Amino acid sequence: MPPAPTHIRDLVQAYLQRHPGERAALTPLLALLDTGPAPTSRATLPAHVTCSAVVIRPDRTVLHIHHKATGLVICPGGHVEDGDETLLATALREVHEEAGIPPGALCLTPQALAGPIDIDINNIDANPAKGESAHQHYDFRFAFCLLPDAAEVALQPEEVTGAEWRPLDRVASPSLRAKLAAAAVTGEAEPVNASILIHDGAGHYLLHLRDNYPGRIWAPGEWSLLGGGREPQDATLTDTLLRELAEEAPGLALTDLQPFSVERVTGVDGLCVPIRIHTARWGGDPDTADLREGVMLRWFTPDMLHRLLLRPSTIELVNRHAAEHPAATRPAKVPGSQAVRNVVGVHLYLEDDQGRVMLGLRHPDSAFAPNTWHLLAGHCEQESAVACLIREAEEEAGLVLDPADVEFAHAVHLVDSPGAQPRLGLFFKVRSWKGTPELREPDRCTAWKWWDPDDLPEQLVPYTRDAIAGIRAGRAYTELGW
Repeated sequence: MPPAPTHIRDLVQAYLQRHPGERAALTPLLALLDTGPAPTSRATLPAHVTCSAVVIRPDRTVLHIHHKATGLVICPGGHVEDGDETLLATALREVHEEAGIPPGALCLTPQALAGPIDIDINNIDANPAKGESAHQHYDFRFAFCLLPDAAEVALQPEEVTGAEWRPLDRVASPSLRAKLAAAAVTGEAEPVNASILIHDGAGHYLLHLRDNYPGRIWAPGEWSLLGGGREPQDATLTDTLLRELAEEAPGLALTDLQPFSVERVTGVDGLCVPIRIHTARWGGDPDTADLREGVMLRWFTPDMLHRLLLRPSTIELVNRHAAEHPAATRPAKVPGSQAVRNVVGVHLYLEDDQGRVMLGLRHPDSAFAPNTWHLLAGHCEQESAVACLIREAEEEAGLVLDPADVEFAHAVHLVDSPGAQPRLGLFFKVRSWKGTPELREPDRCTAWKWWDPDDLPEQLVPYTRDAIAGIRAGRAYTELGW
């Protein structure tokens, strides 16, 4: 199936966010997407969508081909075909057909990750031989870096008579020339993704089992590293990694974060994806990491990797790190001899006018305590505990809290197993609030309910039960698992 109009509209709207001055020129395109049955079909007149590939070498020159039918010197490109699921796929197919450059020899430029670098409007003369009247092409131009070790261009003689590499200031299209200059495109194949190789210093590596969504995500149903792609708001790849970790597993409190290597993998669309690999240390229980994407996190040693559905490149990466950083034999720990990071979580102890306590039923697919009742809770980010409580109450249940009404009620310091990462749970009461509990995050919580504290549900997070008992007894502190 060709790209859906909704897919194309999303690209246009994102493009207009970056280039608002072109809205008037592209308004007819938006109308075509709303009303046209097939905006990418060459039979759709008086206008339809085409795609081009802007291939840039490290010396900052851009590939141009000599088009046989028109005599024009242009970037490789053409019409969308039925097998192209996205416009990006069209651009990749065209540059492969016309110039012999496979997708694996290309990667997206860091300066144009969000979609086409340019959308140009080309006036096409009538072609009586093909039965085509004069019309327009809305040409979506995607920018790629050519890898330094890529093979030479191999032209398709049926459509192309020659090729040349032009410097940026001699790019044939004026609009594209301006966009490339404004974006300060370098042509260097820089990493645009970041991943984290987490180890415990004793030979164990933390891997992430991804959701099994073939065709929608990279490496579906496979074990992999945590991480993801750079987004426009990320100033650096370290920012990318920290944002991804906060989204995927906010319960991970990592130490000794540092860059390790740059690896190349093949993305879902066949493009080369350079990834900046970082390493970090953690020694906790994966089930306490508050996993929010994927299926699970688990520890593995290098000798177990061959039993997993895992990319060979990831196996090689883990083995290389293990060889360069031999597992240390851990001496017996003396209590208090070493500082250890504690995961800090906040919990809302809310009573109604009948003295009942509000609990939420966690989603059955939750990595932590599935199908189990729990207080409204969350992990602290770069914020105070009270600020975290106020944020979580609004995000999860639509409740508005005033900091002046928040008071400390109890603390639980717990460790799930010997050597696991400690957690400090802070419990707060509020004297008043605004709003009625809503299911704002149904993928995490499926119900809110008020419970009599003398008749709490059997399926209740154990430390939550202890905390509620401590609050009712007037105790300020509970220890568990030490």
